[in-house]
Amino acid sequence: MLIERTRSMSPGKSSGKMRPDCFLNLSIHYDVGDVLEVLPSQDPVAVDAFMKRCNLNPEAYITVQPSKKENSMGDTNHAPDIPVKLKTFVELTMDIASASPRRYFFEIMSNFASAQHEKERLQYFASPEGRDDLYQYNQKERRTVLEVLEDFHSVQMPLEWLVQLIPPLKTRAFSISSSNSAHPNQVHLTVSVVSWTTPYKRTRKGLCSTWLAGLDLQQRVLIPAWFHKGSLPSPSPSVPLILIGPGTGCAPFRGFVEERALQSKSGPRAPVLFFFGCRNEENDFLYRDFWLSHLQSGGVLSEDKGGGFYVAFSRDQPQKVYVQHKMREQSTKIWNLLAGGAAVYIAGSANKMPSDVLAALEEIISLEGGVTKEVAARWIHALEKSGRYHVEAWS
Repeated sequence: MLIERTRSMSPGKSSGKMRPDCFLNLSIHYDVGDVLEVLPSQDPVAVDAFMKRCNLNPEAYITVQPSKKENSMGDTNHAPDIPVKLKTFVELTMDIASASPRRYFFEIMSNFASAQHEKERLQYFASPEGRDDLYQYNQKERRTVLEVLEDFHSVQMPLEWLVQLIPPLKTRAFSISSSNSAHPNQVHLTVSVVSWTTPYKRTRKGLCSTWLAGLDLQQRVLIPAWFHKGSLPSPSPSVPLILIGPGTGCAPFRGFVEERALQSKSGPRAPVLFFFGCRNEENDFLYRDFWLSHLQSGGVLSEDKGGGFYVAFSRDQPQKVYVQHKMREQSTKIWNLLAGGAAVYIAGSANKMPSDVLAALEEIISLEGGVTKEVAARWIHALEKSGRYHVEAWS
Protein backbone atom coordinates (compact mmCIF):
# COMPACT_ATOMS: atom_id res chain seq x y z
CA MET A 1 0.00 0.00 0.00
CA LEU A 2 2.93 2.34 0.72
CA ILE A 3 4.35 1.69 -2.75
CA GLU A 4 0.93 2.23 -4.35
CA ARG A 5 0.31 5.43 -2.41
CA THR A 6 3.78 6.85 -3.02
CA ARG A 7 4.03 6.05 -6.74
CA SER A 8 0.49 7.33 -7.38
CA MET A 9 1.74 10.76 -6.24
CA SER A 10 4.48 10.82 -8.87
CA PRO A 11 3.85 13.15 -11.85
CA GLY A 12 5.31 10.44 -14.10
CA LYS A 13 2.66 8.78 -16.25
CA SER A 14 1.84 5.18 -15.39
CA SER A 15 0.62 2.59 -17.86
CA GLY A 16 -0.91 0.28 -15.27
CA LYS A 17 -1.77 -0.32 -11.67
CA MET A 18 0.31 1.16 -8.90
CA ARG A 19 -0.01 -1.57 -6.28
CA PRO A 20 2.38 -4.50 -6.93
CA ASP A 21 0.75 -7.85 -7.63
CA CYS A 22 3.05 -9.32 -5.03
CA PHE A 23 6.36 -9.18 -3.30
CA LEU A 24 8.54 -11.97 -4.62
CA ASN A 25 8.47 -14.04 -1.47
CA LEU A 26 4.74 -14.75 -1.48
CA SER A 27 2.33 -16.95 -3.45
CA ILE A 28 2.49 -16.20 -7.18
CA HIS A 29 0.84 -17.33 -10.42
CA TYR A 30 1.72 -16.78 -14.09
CA ASP A 31 1.66 -18.51 -17.48
CA VAL A 32 4.62 -19.26 -19.74
CA GLY A 33 5.23 -16.32 -22.04
CA ASP A 34 4.23 -13.81 -19.36
CA VAL A 35 6.36 -10.83 -18.37
CA LEU A 36 7.49 -9.75 -14.92
CA GLU A 37 8.00 -6.08 -14.14
CA VAL A 38 10.34 -5.34 -11.24
CA LEU A 39 10.73 -2.07 -9.35
CA PRO A 40 14.46 -1.76 -8.58
CA SER A 41 15.86 -0.29 -5.39
CA GLN A 42 18.16 2.70 -5.73
CA ASP A 43 21.59 2.90 -4.14
CA PRO A 44 21.08 4.19 -0.56
CA VAL A 45 24.37 6.11 -0.79
CA ALA A 46 23.11 7.95 -3.90
CA VAL A 47 19.76 8.69 -2.24
CA ASP A 48 21.48 10.12 0.83
CA ALA A 49 23.81 12.19 -1.37
CA PHE A 50 20.81 13.56 -3.31
CA MET A 51 18.97 14.51 -0.12
CA LYS A 52 22.06 16.28 1.19
CA ARG A 53 22.82 18.05 -2.10
CA CYS A 54 19.27 19.39 -2.37
CA ASN A 55 19.02 20.30 1.33
CA LEU A 56 16.06 17.99 1.81
CA ASN A 57 15.04 16.64 5.21
CA PRO A 58 14.76 12.86 4.79
CA GLU A 59 12.47 12.62 7.84
CA ALA A 60 9.96 15.17 6.53
CA TYR A 61 6.53 13.99 5.38
CA ILE A 62 4.97 15.23 2.15
CA THR A 63 1.95 14.84 -0.10
CA VAL A 64 2.11 15.44 -3.84
CA GLN A 65 -1.12 16.44 -5.54
CA PRO A 66 -1.96 16.68 -9.24
CA SER A 67 -2.54 20.12 -10.70
CA LYS A 68 -6.08 21.45 -11.01
CA LYS A 69 -5.95 20.74 -14.75
CA GLU A 70 -5.00 17.09 -14.18
CA ASN A 71 -7.69 16.76 -11.51
CA SER A 72 -10.35 18.09 -13.87
CA MET A 73 -9.38 15.39 -16.38
CA GLY A 74 -10.11 12.69 -13.82
CA ASP A 75 -6.86 11.15 -12.53
CA THR A 76 -7.96 7.61 -11.64
CA ASN A 77 -4.51 6.60 -10.35
CA HIS A 78 -4.39 9.28 -7.66
CA ALA A 79 -4.52 7.78 -4.17
CA PRO A 80 -5.83 9.55 -1.04
CA ASP A 81 -3.54 12.34 0.14
CA ILE A 82 -1.87 10.47 2.97
CA PRO A 83 1.60 11.87 3.71
CA VAL A 84 4.66 9.75 3.00
CA LYS A 85 8.22 10.24 4.16
CA LEU A 86 10.20 12.41 1.73
CA LYS A 87 13.08 9.95 1.53
CA THR A 88 10.64 7.15 0.70
CA PHE A 89 9.10 9.27 -2.05
CA VAL A 90 12.54 9.86 -3.60
CA GLU A 91 13.49 6.17 -3.34
CA LEU A 92 10.30 4.91 -4.98
CA THR A 93 9.51 7.54 -7.62
CA MET A 94 12.52 9.69 -8.65
CA ASP A 95 15.30 8.21 -10.81
CA ILE A 96 18.19 10.21 -9.41
CA ALA A 97 21.17 8.00 -10.22
CA SER A 98 20.58 6.20 -13.53
CA ALA A 99 18.43 8.34 -15.86
CA SER A 100 19.70 11.48 -17.61
CA PRO A 101 17.69 14.71 -17.26
CA ARG A 102 16.01 16.38 -20.25
CA ARG A 103 16.96 19.73 -21.78
CA TYR A 104 14.16 21.48 -19.88
CA PHE A 105 15.85 20.46 -16.62
CA PHE A 106 18.86 22.59 -17.55
CA GLU A 107 16.64 25.51 -18.53
CA ILE A 108 14.89 25.49 -15.15
CA MET A 109 18.19 24.97 -13.32
CA SER A 110 19.50 28.22 -14.83
CA ASN A 111 16.76 30.14 -13.01
CA PHE A 112 18.00 28.86 -9.66
CA ALA A 113 21.77 29.25 -10.19
CA SER A 114 23.32 31.93 -7.97
CA ALA A 115 26.78 31.77 -9.62
CA GLN A 116 26.79 33.77 -12.87
CA HIS A 117 29.14 31.43 -14.76
CA GLU A 118 26.90 28.45 -13.93
CA LYS A 119 23.77 30.37 -14.94
CA GLU A 120 25.35 31.24 -18.30
CA ARG A 121 26.51 27.68 -18.89
CA LEU A 122 23.06 26.28 -18.14
CA GLN A 123 21.37 28.87 -20.38
CA TYR A 124 23.78 27.91 -23.17
CA PHE A 125 22.98 24.20 -22.73
CA ALA A 126 19.27 25.00 -22.93
CA SER A 127 19.66 27.10 -26.11
CA PRO A 128 19.52 25.86 -29.71
CA GLU A 129 23.21 26.83 -30.07
CA GLY A 130 24.21 24.64 -27.17
CA ARG A 131 22.27 21.54 -28.26
CA ASP A 132 25.33 19.62 -29.51
CA ASP A 133 27.42 20.42 -26.43
CA LEU A 134 24.54 19.41 -24.18
CA TYR A 135 24.34 16.09 -26.01
CA GLN A 136 28.07 15.50 -25.46
CA TYR A 137 27.86 16.46 -21.79
CA ASN A 138 24.56 14.84 -20.87
CA GLN A 139 23.14 12.12 -23.11
CA LYS A 140 26.38 10.71 -24.52
CA GLU A 141 27.92 10.44 -21.05
CA ARG A 142 24.59 9.33 -19.56
CA ARG A 143 25.05 11.79 -16.72
CA THR A 144 22.57 11.27 -13.93
CA VAL A 145 20.45 13.88 -12.20
CA LEU A 146 22.66 13.65 -9.13
CA GLU A 147 25.85 14.15 -11.17
CA VAL A 148 24.40 17.17 -12.97
CA LEU A 149 23.34 18.77 -9.69
CA GLU A 150 26.79 18.13 -8.23
CA ASP A 151 28.41 19.79 -11.28
CA PHE A 152 26.42 23.00 -10.69
CA HIS A 153 26.91 23.68 -6.99
CA SER A 154 25.15 27.04 -6.84
CA VAL A 155 21.82 25.66 -8.04
CA GLN A 156 19.22 25.20 -5.32
CA MET A 157 15.98 23.96 -6.83
CA PRO A 158 12.80 23.80 -4.75
CA LEU A 159 11.34 20.37 -4.12
CA GLU A 160 8.25 21.29 -6.18
CA TRP A 161 10.44 21.62 -9.28
CA LEU A 162 12.55 18.55 -8.53
CA VAL A 163 9.41 16.39 -8.29
CA GLN A 164 8.19 17.58 -11.68
CA LEU A 165 11.48 17.49 -13.59
CA ILE A 166 13.42 14.45 -12.38
CA PRO A 167 12.70 11.38 -14.56
CA PRO A 168 10.34 8.94 -12.85
CA LEU A 169 11.76 5.67 -11.54
CA LYS A 170 10.44 3.05 -13.96
CA THR A 171 9.86 -0.63 -13.52
CA ARG A 172 11.98 -2.97 -15.66
CA ALA A 173 10.31 -5.76 -17.66
CA PHE A 174 11.74 -9.28 -18.04
CA SER A 175 10.44 -12.29 -19.94
CA ILE A 176 9.75 -15.03 -17.42
CA SER A 177 12.05 -18.00 -18.02
CA SER A 178 10.26 -20.70 -16.01
CA SER A 179 7.04 -22.66 -15.91
CA ASN A 180 4.86 -22.06 -12.86
CA SER A 181 3.76 -25.69 -13.09
CA ALA A 182 7.38 -26.89 -12.93
CA HIS A 183 8.36 -24.39 -10.22
CA PRO A 184 5.40 -23.62 -7.93
CA ASN A 185 5.87 -20.41 -5.96
CA GLN A 186 8.97 -19.47 -7.99
CA VAL A 187 9.64 -17.17 -10.91
CA HIS A 188 12.91 -17.40 -12.86
CA LEU A 189 14.46 -14.52 -14.82
CA THR A 190 17.35 -14.43 -17.26
CA VAL A 191 19.11 -11.13 -16.63
CA SER A 192 22.11 -9.78 -18.48
CA VAL A 193 24.04 -7.43 -16.17
CA VAL A 194 24.31 -4.18 -18.12
CA SER A 195 27.67 -2.37 -18.01
CA TRP A 196 29.41 -0.06 -20.45
CA THR A 197 32.08 2.66 -20.71
CA THR A 198 31.27 6.20 -21.86
CA PRO A 199 33.49 8.22 -24.27
CA TYR A 200 35.14 9.84 -21.22
CA LYS A 201 35.85 6.41 -19.70
CA ARG A 202 33.14 6.52 -17.06
CA THR A 203 31.80 3.10 -16.13
CA ARG A 204 28.01 2.91 -16.28
CA LYS A 205 25.86 0.08 -14.99
CA GLY A 206 22.21 -0.78 -15.45
CA LEU A 207 20.22 0.09 -12.34
CA CYS A 208 17.95 -2.96 -12.14
CA SER A 209 20.32 -5.65 -13.43
CA THR A 210 23.13 -4.50 -11.13
CA TRP A 211 20.78 -4.38 -8.15
CA LEU A 212 19.40 -7.87 -8.83
CA ALA A 213 22.90 -9.31 -9.33
CA GLY A 214 24.05 -7.79 -6.04
CA LEU A 215 21.25 -9.08 -3.82
CA ASP A 216 22.40 -11.01 -0.78
CA LEU A 217 20.72 -14.43 -0.95
CA GLN A 218 21.04 -14.78 2.82
CA GLN A 219 18.93 -11.69 3.48
CA ARG A 220 15.18 -11.31 3.17
CA VAL A 221 14.56 -8.84 0.34
CA LEU A 222 11.13 -7.59 -0.74
CA ILE A 223 10.97 -7.14 -4.50
CA PRO A 224 7.86 -5.28 -5.75
CA ALA A 225 6.64 -7.05 -8.88
CA TRP A 226 3.84 -6.95 -11.42
CA PHE A 227 2.85 -9.82 -13.76
CA HIS A 228 1.31 -9.15 -17.15
CA LYS A 229 0.87 -10.70 -20.57
CA GLY A 230 3.68 -10.17 -23.06
CA SER A 231 3.78 -10.72 -26.80
CA LEU A 232 4.16 -14.50 -26.51
CA PRO A 233 0.87 -16.23 -25.65
CA SER A 234 1.02 -19.58 -23.91
CA PRO A 235 0.73 -22.26 -26.64
CA SER A 236 -1.65 -25.21 -26.69
CA PRO A 237 0.08 -28.59 -26.06
CA SER A 238 -1.24 -29.82 -29.43
CA VAL A 239 0.48 -27.05 -31.45
CA PRO A 240 3.98 -27.78 -32.87
CA LEU A 241 6.44 -25.04 -31.96
CA ILE A 242 9.28 -23.37 -33.86
CA LEU A 243 11.19 -21.29 -31.32
CA ILE A 244 13.95 -18.82 -32.22
CA GLY A 245 15.68 -17.16 -29.27
CA PRO A 246 19.34 -16.08 -29.47
CA GLY A 247 21.07 -14.69 -26.37
CA THR A 248 18.72 -13.82 -23.53
CA GLY A 249 15.93 -14.32 -26.05
CA CYS A 250 16.00 -17.95 -24.90
CA ALA A 251 14.44 -16.85 -21.58
CA PRO A 252 10.72 -17.41 -22.34
CA PHE A 253 11.46 -20.63 -24.24
CA ARG A 254 13.03 -22.23 -21.20
CA GLY A 255 9.55 -21.95 -19.65
CA PHE A 256 7.91 -23.26 -22.85
CA VAL A 257 10.13 -26.36 -22.85
CA GLU A 258 9.59 -26.99 -19.12
CA GLU A 259 5.82 -26.77 -19.59
CA ARG A 260 5.80 -29.03 -22.65
CA ALA A 261 7.95 -31.57 -20.78
CA LEU A 262 5.41 -31.73 -17.94
CA GLN A 263 2.52 -32.00 -20.39
CA SER A 264 4.23 -34.87 -22.25
CA LYS A 265 4.12 -36.99 -19.09
CA SER A 266 0.36 -37.33 -19.48
CA GLY A 267 0.45 -38.24 -23.17
CA PRO A 268 1.95 -37.45 -26.58
CA ARG A 269 2.50 -33.77 -27.31
CA ALA A 270 3.36 -31.80 -30.45
CA PRO A 271 7.09 -31.47 -31.31
CA VAL A 272 9.33 -28.47 -30.56
CA LEU A 273 12.18 -27.07 -32.68
CA PHE A 274 14.43 -24.56 -30.90
CA PHE A 275 17.10 -22.38 -32.54
CA PHE A 276 19.48 -20.75 -30.07
CA GLY A 277 22.44 -18.50 -30.76
CA CYS A 278 25.30 -16.93 -28.82
CA ARG A 279 28.85 -15.69 -29.39
CA ASN A 280 30.90 -18.49 -27.86
CA GLU A 281 30.13 -22.02 -26.74
CA GLU A 282 32.42 -21.72 -23.70
CA ASN A 283 31.22 -18.34 -22.41
CA ASP A 284 27.66 -17.66 -23.54
CA PHE A 285 25.84 -20.97 -23.85
CA LEU A 286 22.95 -20.12 -21.52
CA TYR A 287 21.19 -23.09 -19.87
CA ARG A 288 23.39 -25.51 -21.79
CA ASP A 289 22.72 -28.52 -19.55
CA PHE A 290 18.99 -27.82 -19.54
CA TRP A 291 18.67 -27.82 -23.34
CA LEU A 292 20.91 -30.87 -23.75
CA SER A 293 18.91 -32.84 -21.15
CA HIS A 294 15.72 -32.31 -23.19
CA LEU A 295 17.60 -33.24 -26.37
CA GLN A 296 18.22 -36.77 -25.10
CA SER A 297 16.05 -39.68 -26.25
CA GLY A 298 12.44 -39.13 -25.26
CA GLY A 299 13.00 -35.48 -24.43
CA VAL A 300 10.90 -32.59 -25.69
CA LEU A 301 13.63 -31.48 -28.10
CA SER A 302 14.71 -34.97 -29.15
CA GLU A 303 14.59 -36.06 -32.78
CA ASP A 304 12.64 -39.19 -31.91
CA LYS A 305 9.84 -36.87 -30.69
CA GLY A 306 10.03 -34.88 -33.92
CA GLY A 307 11.89 -32.02 -32.27
CA GLY A 308 15.34 -30.52 -32.54
CA PHE A 309 17.83 -28.16 -30.91
CA TYR A 310 20.24 -26.16 -33.07
CA VAL A 311 22.85 -23.70 -31.84
CA ALA A 312 24.70 -20.98 -33.74
CA PHE A 313 27.99 -19.94 -32.13
CA SER A 314 28.64 -16.74 -34.05
CA ARG A 315 32.28 -16.19 -33.02
CA ASP A 316 33.65 -19.73 -32.76
CA GLN A 317 34.78 -19.85 -36.40
CA PRO A 318 36.17 -17.35 -38.95
CA GLN A 319 32.80 -16.87 -40.62
CA LYS A 320 29.96 -15.63 -38.39
CA VAL A 321 27.05 -18.02 -37.99
CA TYR A 322 23.66 -16.87 -36.72
CA VAL A 323 20.30 -18.53 -35.99
CA GLN A 324 18.99 -17.76 -39.48
CA HIS A 325 21.84 -19.85 -40.96
CA LYS A 326 20.87 -22.81 -38.78
CA MET A 327 17.26 -22.35 -39.80
CA ARG A 328 18.14 -22.59 -43.48
CA GLU A 329 20.03 -25.81 -42.76
CA GLN A 330 16.81 -27.26 -41.31
CA SER A 331 14.47 -25.86 -43.96
CA THR A 332 12.70 -29.18 -44.61
CA LYS A 333 11.97 -29.74 -40.92
CA ILE A 334 10.69 -26.21 -40.50
CA TRP A 335 8.48 -26.48 -43.58
CA ASN A 336 7.00 -29.80 -42.46
CA LEU A 337 6.10 -28.35 -39.05
CA LEU A 338 4.64 -25.20 -40.60
CA ALA A 339 2.56 -27.34 -42.95
CA GLY A 340 1.42 -29.28 -39.87
CA GLY A 341 0.09 -26.18 -38.13
CA ALA A 342 3.17 -25.05 -36.17
CA ALA A 343 3.36 -21.67 -34.44
CA VAL A 344 6.50 -19.52 -34.72
CA TYR A 345 7.84 -17.70 -31.66
CA ILE A 346 10.76 -15.24 -31.88
CA ALA A 347 12.40 -13.48 -28.93
CA GLY A 348 15.55 -11.42 -28.48
CA SER A 349 17.29 -8.25 -29.58
CA ALA A 350 15.28 -5.79 -31.65
CA ASN A 351 18.26 -4.87 -33.85
CA LYS A 352 18.54 -6.99 -37.02
CA MET A 353 17.60 -10.39 -35.65
CA PRO A 354 13.78 -10.36 -36.11
CA SER A 355 14.03 -9.10 -39.72
CA ASP A 356 16.83 -11.59 -40.52
CA VAL A 357 14.75 -14.45 -39.13
CA LEU A 358 11.72 -13.27 -41.10
CA ALA A 359 13.80 -13.20 -44.29
CA ALA A 360 15.05 -16.73 -43.60
CA LEU A 361 11.49 -17.99 -43.08
CA GLU A 362 10.39 -16.40 -46.35
CA GLU A 363 13.26 -18.14 -48.15
CA ILE A 364 12.38 -21.50 -46.56
CA ILE A 365 8.68 -21.23 -47.47
CA SER A 366 9.58 -20.14 -51.01
CA LEU A 367 12.08 -22.97 -51.44
CA GLU A 368 10.18 -25.81 -49.82
CA GLY A 369 6.73 -24.69 -50.90
CA GLY A 370 7.76 -23.90 -54.47
CA VAL A 371 6.29 -20.38 -54.35
CA THR A 372 7.60 -16.87 -54.99
CA LYS A 373 8.99 -14.66 -52.21
CA GLU A 374 5.87 -12.48 -52.47
CA VAL A 375 3.61 -15.46 -51.88
CA ALA A 376 5.83 -16.57 -49.01
CA ALA A 377 5.53 -13.10 -47.42
CA ARG A 378 1.72 -13.31 -47.68
CA TRP A 379 1.90 -16.79 -46.15
CA ILE A 380 3.70 -15.41 -43.10
CA HIS A 381 1.25 -12.52 -42.88
CA ALA A 382 -1.52 -15.11 -42.77
CA LEU A 383 0.34 -16.86 -39.93
CA GLU A 384 0.34 -13.58 -37.99
CA LYS A 385 -3.37 -13.01 -38.53
CA SER A 386 -4.18 -16.53 -37.38
CA GLY A 387 -2.11 -16.16 -34.19
CA ARG A 388 0.72 -18.47 -35.28
CA TYR A 389 3.55 -15.90 -35.56
CA HIS A 390 4.71 -14.01 -32.46
CA VAL A 391 7.67 -11.70 -31.84
CA GLU A 392 8.93 -10.26 -28.57
CA ALA A 393 11.94 -8.02 -29.16
CA TRP A 394 13.71 -5.51 -26.93
CA SER A 395 16.35 -2.84 -27.47
